[in-house]
Amino acid sequence: MPVSERLYYGDSFLKAFSARVTDVRELSRDGGESVWQIALDRTAFYPASGGQPFDTGRLRATSRGGAGLDIPVESVEEDESGEVWHSVRKPLAAGAAVDAEIDWERRFDHMQQHSGQHLLSAVFLRELHAPTVSFHLGESISTIDLATGAVGPNALENIERIANHIIAEDRPVSTRLVARAEAERMLAAGELGKLPERAGAIRIIEIADCDRNACGGTHVRSTGQIGGMLLRGTEKVSRGVRVEFVCGFRAFGTAHADAAVLGHLTAALSVGAPDIVAAVERLKADVKAGAKERQRLREALADYHAARLAVEVPIDQGLRLVDRCWKNYDRDYVKLLATRLTAAAPSTAVILCSDESAPARVYLARSLDLDFNCGNLLKDALAERGFRGGGSADLAQGDIPPQELPSLRASLARAVRIAAGSQLPQRS
Repeated sequence: MPVSERLYYGDSFLKAFSARVTDVRELSRDGGESVWQIALDRTAFYPASGGQPFDTGRLRATSRGGAGLDIPVESVEEDESGEVWHSVRKPLAAGAAVDAEIDWERRFDHMQQHSGQHLLSAVFLRELHAPTVSFHLGESISTIDLATGAVGPNALENIERIANHIIAEDRPVSTRLVARAEAERMLAAGELGKLPERAGAIRIIEIADCDRNACGGTHVRSTGQIGGMLLRGTEKVSRGVRVEFVCGFRAFGTAHADAAVLGHLTAALSVGAPDIVAAVERLKADVKAGAKERQRLREALADYHAARLAVEVPIDQGLRLVDRCWKNYDRDYVKLLATRLTAAAPSTAVILCSDESAPARVYLARSLDLDFNCGNLLKDALAERGFRGGGSADLAQGDIPPQELPSLRASLARAVRIAAGSQLPQRS
């Protein structure tokens, strides 16, 4: 069976067309509802390929009973044989005539981003010798991955400026088909970056005096239709650097969204836009100072709390064993309290628990004048219950479900008393 004629190869601006159904197949069935795939003898719907998403739109046909059918096209894909399949919720019989319409707003957005990518990649290659190794066109942003090291802010700003100058010059963007042999000659001469692994004629997209590439995607007719480019930033990835960008109407929308965020910030901080950076830096300094003060107060509270516990729990037979559990103290504070109490009070072992969230956190600690290994004791007690934990000789920790806490605490208390028993004074 012949594959679909690709109408978008010749005219990316074709918004509507007529065709006939050549094949139909059921793709999936869920809860009694099927998804069908329809092949047409000719199509302007672009299938997902080369980093560019698929087109959507509608198919209009007439049923055998004479009723009009308006069928949304939800996705489009190409199979291994090159056939283009349109996913729909209603099947059409082979031979049925259809009138099709592309979702033009989606298509033109993709054209702006894809042509913008060709332009951006060409400028990066020319200015920084940074080749593009991959391209992704997302719902809100697009990215290219460059085989290069870090790109600084000044270099990024310069690339953006050059790209927008070329857009403003409204250079022609042309499309042509060349024989495979001619394309290979162009590749060998350095006139093309790479070729697809397919037989037959090769489609070439050229931005005048800027870029020439083999590409099957949809593109604008001139750089002016890209409508402006905004580089959003970079990040390091495994293959080099990822550059985030938006073009055309997306750039306008992004600028409006950024302006709205800036407006909220200036109103919240009661400053003008030029002073927003200084205001944020002051806030960061205040937060840092506040964090230091809170930590100082937590440490002071832990010292006071430790002294109170040392008074509440006397030494019995040479050992002060403090066994407490709290629901209103977080794990970090309970750990701090364990270290402060064992550092300040001799002959002291502590079993302290934070039960504010599940699982509960248990700490076992001892003062330096005691000679047993907290890590081993806690590890063994948890292992008996199917859990894991451990630590150093002085401080250990582990997690356990709250309902297991009473049993664990009793077991640890016995183990600590036995381990410390060899050091306890003998009674006469």
